[in-house]
Amino acid sequence: MLTPLPDKLENLRDLPRTPWFFAVLILIIFLLGFMMQSYLNEPQLLTDPFLQIPTANSVRVVWFTEFAGTRNTVDYGENLNEITAANTTKLSRTREDKDSHISDEIKQSIIDSNPIVRDIWRHEAEVPNLKPGVRIPYRVTSEREDGASVSSKVFTLSPTPAAGMPLKILLTSDHQLMPMTAANLQKVAETIGRVDAVFMAGNLINIPDRASEWFDDYRGRAFFPAMQGRAFSELDKNGIKTVYSGGELIQHAPLFPAIGNHEIMGRFATNSTLGDQFNDPFPRAAADKIYAQRAAFVNPNNEPSVREIWRKNNSFNSDTYEEIFNFYGRKKYYAVTFGDVRLVTLYVTNIWRTPNLDPAARGRYRERNEDFNNPEKWGYGQHIFEPIVKGSAQYTWLQQELKSAEFQQAKYKIVMFHHPPHSLGDNIVPAYTDPVQIVDRAENGEIKMVRYEYPKQQDYLIRDVVPLLETAGVQLVFYGHSHLWNRFVSSSGMHFLETSNVGNSYGAFAGEKRRFVPPGYREDYSAIGDPNGLEPVVPTVAPLLGEDGRPLPYIESNDITAFTIFDTGKGTVSSYYFDTRKPESEVVKFDEFKCER
Repeated sequence: MLTPLPDKLENLRDLPRTPWFFAVLILIIFLLGFMMQSYLNEPQLLTDPFLQIPTANSVRVVWFTEFAGTRNTVDYGENLNEITAANTTKLSRTREDKDSHISDEIKQSIIDSNPIVRDIWRHEAEVPNLKPGVRIPYRVTSEREDGASVSSKVFTLSPTPAAGMPLKILLTSDHQLMPMTAANLQKVAETIGRVDAVFMAGNLINIPDRASEWFDDYRGRAFFPAMQGRAFSELDKNGIKTVYSGGELIQHAPLFPAIGNHEIMGRFATNSTLGDQFNDPFPRAAADKIYAQRAAFVNPNNEPSVREIWRKNNSFNSDTYEEIFNFYGRKKYYAVTFGDVRLVTLYVTNIWRTPNLDPAARGRYRERNEDFNNPEKWGYGQHIFEPIVKGSAQYTWLQQELKSAEFQQAKYKIVMFHHPPHSLGDNIVPAYTDPVQIVDRAENGEIKMVRYEYPKQQDYLIRDVVPLLETAGVQLVFYGHSHLWNRFVSSSGMHFLETSNVGNSYGAFAGEKRRFVPPGYREDYSAIGDPNGLEPVVPTVAPLLGEDGRPLPYIESNDITAFTIFDTGKGTVSSYYFDTRKPESEVVKFDEFKCER
């Protein structure tokens, strides 16, 4: 169907077809083409700026472009008359492949399953001499090599708030370009207004090296557009189509992320899709064994840097995530004081593998039949990326942090990580522990099965971490991973919150609904409820009702999206839902509790 011409252009039909008419028409077409070409040649920002790493008197401003730029700056102050220069770095692993949702122009360069490099530059500037509680305007500008420049809109920033200042903090996770995510974030902005910070418990995107998932996926759901109010994500519910733009959040509020399993890439390759590489992480210990066999060939001069690059490329990495956020020098776990909150962020995640026991499944509980005699193709079950077991470097760091003055003096003590210690979801099974490999052989030595068990009594979160947090007086443990909302309270009064039913859900396993658990395996794999023994709390304000009319202690929905706000002034953690089937409906507060013990 053709779009009608505007009235003035429609009138051209009535003009006489003289030589002058055609000359004018050609001139109009030429001018329109010139204007379009000029527009396409103008530099563009790949993202709006966003805020990171606030201190008592400064904050970092970060943004991205597809050109290095000769001058990248932040203008700030009441009249934007102060200026600070940015440091510029290039992302080292951002790529696109045939499964990327990108423009045809970029996709033309992709051959078969071979990803192509996409050049993206990160700009970061520190804005100094700020005062707590004082918010000032800022904007960023990037100038291209040909002298053309582009500036953002004007946003606002401030440093770390002082203790006692009331704050509203968004608790979120598992965005992953899912259908409802933009609607969720738009409703945050409409309901709460400007938040003061975003705590994000992992799984920001799906495949971290795929650049478009961060910046410009053509479905309109990429991470930064959704978090910056520039998304254009269409939902079709019962024939009603609604476009959501997300929320203008992180231009004004610092983002504090945790690493989830979707921030990790597997073994690097130039001839397989990014999805295949993402699903192919390999334990470091197994990679080290292979390296020892090949060291003379791959590293004849025994250079440590060569060894580390080979080791990373042949196991797993979080390079793109680390380069995008560069959080406290690319730290994978960290602690920070923000107002009255001491936030402790841990690196607690493992590779997700299918529970399928099919002979062709490289899964949680078994290897593929075809790979039995080729250990380099094994998946090694749901192996853990960073140790958290008692005695590990991360566990020792956590012990020290919990004893620190900053932690002990904080009014609110929150610990955030990705993997759930308590949940009704699917991803809490099996236990969070190193897989125990069992190789079954025939009498002649032939491998009959390679399988994995996960001893429940060796769950590192329940056995080692949670008791440490209980003793230290943590009030709230916040996490995601299972794409649902549910919460729990321990006997000591410590709260556990999973608020990840943001863009979709994988279900809650309660009542008659059962998780798949492997039959005939010796360990305890719970089919129903929280495997670690806590009963879910029924929402205190307006719980959803089940088919039997009883209140549900969870939200598992691909139509209803949920978000949570921590109000430090009131000490309340409030959860809200929005029914996307009813675009004109109000956001509903359905749960609230005090962040205290």
